[in-house]
Amino acid sequence: MAELSDIRETVRERYASAATESARGAHGEARALEAESGCCGPGSGCGTPTADGVAFGAVLYRDDDATGAPAAAVEASLGCGVPTAVADLHGGEIVLDLGSGAGADVLISASRVAPTGRAVGLDMTDEMLALARANAAEASVENAEFIKGYLEEMPLPDASVDVVISN
Repeated sequence: MAELSDIRETVRERYASAATESARGAHGEARALEAESGCCGPGSGCGTPTADGVAFGAVLYRDDDATGAPAAAVEASLGCGVPTAVADLHGGEIVLDLGSGAGADVLISASRVAPTGRAVGLDMTDEMLALARANAAEASVENAEFIKGYLEEMPLPDASVDVVISN
């Protein structure tokens, strides 16, 4: 059986490659890397497939779902859902997005909890964190932050967030 560190490194490498592709604007190539893994491709049970078989990523976001995030952040999405479409967020709340990737859901959340709330993205991949921070800068979002960490070892104090989202 594979060790957790081996699995984690395989996942990190895949997402690092996807982030690198998205950073250069090659969102289709980034999604292809994700689909190759089998976790979100056709027949995976993940999301609702479109006519071309895509069941994840930017195609899941309607225009009103993406308010607050630049198009590049949404295009770089590799998620199987849109947690901000169902999260009941309120001004002043602190939102944590687990596995925040390119940051679309963090930026959408940040716009909803502004001006006194904030949104935090947690990701283990340096390349995704760099992409998310660039997307936040592009959107001029100041109440969002992106931190490096693992889901099972979050670098946050207990009881420091109001809402947790993830896709």
